[in-house]
Amino acid sequence: MTEAWKQAVQSRLGLGRLLPLGGPDDGTWITEQAAVQALGRTAAEIPDVRLESLRIGSAPLQPAFEPAVRPPAGALPPGPLTIEAAFTASLVRPLPETAAELRNALLGAATERLGLDTVTADMRVTDLREVPEAGGTSRTAATAMRPTPETAAAHSPPSVTGTGPMRGLVGELAAVATGVPGVARLTAVLGSRPVRVEDHDDPPGRHIEVHLAVAPGHHPLQVARAVREAVAEAATADDTPGPATVAVLITETAAWRGTSPVSMMSAPQ
Repeated sequence: MTEAWKQAVQSRLGLGRLLPLGGPDDGTWITEQAAVQALGRTAAEIPDVRLESLRIGSAPLQPAFEPAVRPPAGALPPGPLTIEAAFTASLVRPLPETAAELRNALLGAATERLGLDTVTADMRVTDLREVPEAGGTSRTAATAMRPTPETAAAHSPPSVTGTGPMRGLVGELAAVATGVPGVARLTAVLGSRPVRVEDHDDPPGRHIEVHLAVAPGHHPLQVARAVREAVAEAATADDTPGPATVAVLITETAAWRGTSPVSMMSAPQ
């Protein structure tokens, strides 16, 4: 295995699964790493809890749906998801109470703050402490996801803008995407371009994939919907026959403090 290939595999493992965000018509995915980081911030707010590991994947025995647009390579199909969390807790209060609070917090944050279609959360206690740990309640979310070859922070995608090497239509679409409120920057995953454009003849049309980071104070799914709409409109402004479809992959997200779930309304294709 070459060093470049080894680094690529390690980086992909660090990103984790590519999870569907919203419903089949939303055309949006989020890296497991980004989702875990967001949920880890929620777990850190719960007293006497230290999150040891957190994974998110397709819920067993639940239906999967065909996405309205072509997904990123290796992405999970739209459908219900499940959270698997392992944690340590103190004996200051009853364990069932602590587990229930953590479960409800993770499910609520996944739905309301991110837009994930989560239906279950499995809690596993790895250790009990008689005295609460001083100065903190949870390990950082960057180290909560397993397996990872290195800490997630080591795999943070580099910042990219819509200028520089991205010229022509790709550069124009990158500029459109970065101009959408809530987009912190475009990101490159495994060295790929943050905006990828592919024209096809059968059926005629154009497909665009955008990788991005969401800025603080913005809901990831709402930002992705706005990006898809803006990019699709810009991509069909020329004489290219057929419609333009847009898929968005969110690789980073900051904390969001919304008070109500984002609606699962249909989104542009």
